[in-house]
Amino acid sequence: MTPVVMLHGIGADSRLWQPQRVPFAARGYEAVPLDLPGYGARPPVDALDFETMAADVEAAIAARGLQRPVLLGHSMGGMVAQTLLRRRADAYSAAILCATSPAFGNPSGDFQREFVAARLRPLEEGRTLAELAPDTLAALTGPGGTPFRDLAIQALGATSPETFRVAVRTLVTFDERANLGAIRIPVLCLAGEVDTNAPAPMMQRLAGKIPGATYVCLPNTGHLPNIEAPDAFDAAVLDFLDRHLKGNR
Repeated sequence: MTPVVMLHGIGADSRLWQPQRVPFAARGYEAVPLDLPGYGARPPVDALDFETMAADVEAAIAARGLQRPVLLGHSMGGMVAQTLLRRRADAYSAAILCATSPAFGNPSGDFQREFVAARLRPLEEGRTLAELAPDTLAALTGPGGTPFRDLAIQALGATSPETFRVAVRTLVTFDERANLGAIRIPVLCLAGEVDTNAPAPMMQRLAGKIPGATYVCLPNTGHLPNIEAPDAFDAAVLDFLDRHLKGNR
């Protein structure tokens, strides 16, 4: 089966890819969800950057002996995927960039400073990520919510506060805009129509910067399309992969 390396977003972990395992396998794709440094069962981290996360993914791919896997990155994981594409452009057969961005702008800008402050304020006030998880999920999802609510709340509440803090501060350093035009593998940019974190128009512009990229927008879907609308998400990703990797048209 063709391996699909799945990279999660900033506040959760690899558990959020659980709904994709069976449908992907049924179409001949092996789901390989990874926990980034500090996430899942891995120890918390007190320092993080995109080069370190990319190198960590490369090591995991090498340890598993995967040859030219597909990259599937969500939100921060999509940023890691873009970093990987710059570091080794020919190492992957295709990429799906989901609910992500090519850059976060100037790390010292007013918006970026307020973003970091707003995301970390509840922790500074003594609240825990587990306490915040239900509200966080509600803010991330569209009007239909998710059939995987319990799974999502568990994953959103499990990240260590140390890892979350450094990940938020790392997020605003991201900028891979200069490399977009050099990407030569098939790329799908997948957006949620009502996503306010990675708005659909921004995702459409991202697709326009990558030669030959495909853009798909899932209706009434927020920032977590793989658990909000798993059937539509899986169909979009698997049809794209079949088209480009199996020649099915």
